[in-house]
Amino acid sequence: MVYTFRGGIHPGTHADPGFKSATNTKPIEAMKAPEQVILPVSMHIGAPASPIVKVGDIVDMGQMVAEAPAPVCAPVHASVSGKVIAVEPRLHGNGSKVLSIVIENDFEDRLHESVHPYDFEAMTNEERIEHIRTGGIVGHGGATFPTHIKIQSGIGKVDTVIINGAECEPYITSDHRLLLEHPEDMVEGLKLLVKILGVKQGLIGIEENKSDTYAKIEELIAGDPTLKLCPLKCRYPQGAEKQLINAVTGREVPSGKLPADAGCAVFNVDTAGAIYRRFATGMPVVRRIVTVSGSAVANPKNLEVRVGTPMEKLIDECGGFKEAPNKLLMGGPMMGVAQYSLDIPVMKGTNAFLAFCGEEDKRVEEPQCIRCGKCINACPMHLLPIFMNVYGKAEDLDTAVEVGVLDCIECGSCSYECPARIPLVQQFRLTKGQIMAHRAAQAKK
Repeated sequence: MVYTFRGGIHPGTHADPGFKSATNTKPIEAMKAPEQVILPVSMHIGAPASPIVKVGDIVDMGQMVAEAPAPVCAPVHASVSGKVIAVEPRLHGNGSKVLSIVIENDFEDRLHESVHPYDFEAMTNEERIEHIRTGGIVGHGGATFPTHIKIQSGIGKVDTVIINGAECEPYITSDHRLLLEHPEDMVEGLKLLVKILGVKQGLIGIEENKSDTYAKIEELIAGDPTLKLCPLKCRYPQGAEKQLINAVTGREVPSGKLPADAGCAVFNVDTAGAIYRRFATGMPVVRRIVTVSGSAVANPKNLEVRVGTPMEKLIDECGGFKEAPNKLLMGGPMMGVAQYSLDIPVMKGTNAFLAFCGEEDKRVEEPQCIRCGKCINACPMHLLPIFMNVYGKAEDLDTAVEVGVLDCIECGSCSYECPARIPLVQQFRLTKGQIMAHRAAQAKK
């Protein structure tokens, strides 16, 4: 049986579905650590971490350099050994400057004393969750929600753990390569999650265009009745939590609610792997697998890089630009964030960096809606983007809420399908911001 959901789109061409051919056969290459790493204290959803080191301190790889002062927060760890040379605002992927810890690499990769294997079975459940928290583990699919919070909030509420191996967004192949080259990390991480959450089943959802991963994963889960591989049809946004849950369980996440309200907890492939490595080696989150691709990149690759590596170094590793790019994206082309500099560092949620050139800039001036309804058919949330756009532009916030703008997952399917090339998602984001600001002002009154 192949699972799927209603709505969505099929980006790509017949010859290259998903635009993944540039990197899906490229093995992961370990990139040499840079001379300096830049570690923002905000690499997750929630309160920023607080630096616990100062300029001049010598730190070891895996050492905590910023602690988590709030429940919804994640600590930051040194991804190299060396000397702290700055604690100051640096450019962040969100477009602003964020307080960051800059470490000069001594190239010794000297491990901190806390980096050693831990006995999962000997720990209480509270100790296991705390160990995940202190490892700085967040959602590696891009959302960067602290993993320990997702686990804590799910205990007693969920009966199913789902591993999100859909990787449906165009160009990105980092999870695909991990599933091919290191599937045991994901499977072992899933087994740990099943035990921590005390659930009945663990499901692994992987799209059919990654069927070359199925045989090894089936071998790894053979004999464990709690684990099951769920092949998924190739359709974007199959990897969105609500769509994935609906596809593999048939359940609906209620409007305004979380996956736990449907009895499910969803984790990215590399998040599960990070949990396994945290117990097996003691290593916190200090590396990411990043797909570097796009028409402007000379030699697209999948790279294993240290968190904090400047993006310029990744481009250099891929042979630089073959043509001046007209657009840079942190993340995928559907939900990624446009960038204006290569000085930004790789962060915990970085799974791709894309650079495009030439005629791929499809923007038009003053686009006009022709009422074709393609956006409605494409919406995986079954919303009405055509009206969300109208009421958002008119700043009729109450009506925008009524037609579902707050339920929009900002997947970009509507924008992709729009023949008028209206930047729908940008308008929805602006409208959401206005709604939140209005509600905050009302609450203050």
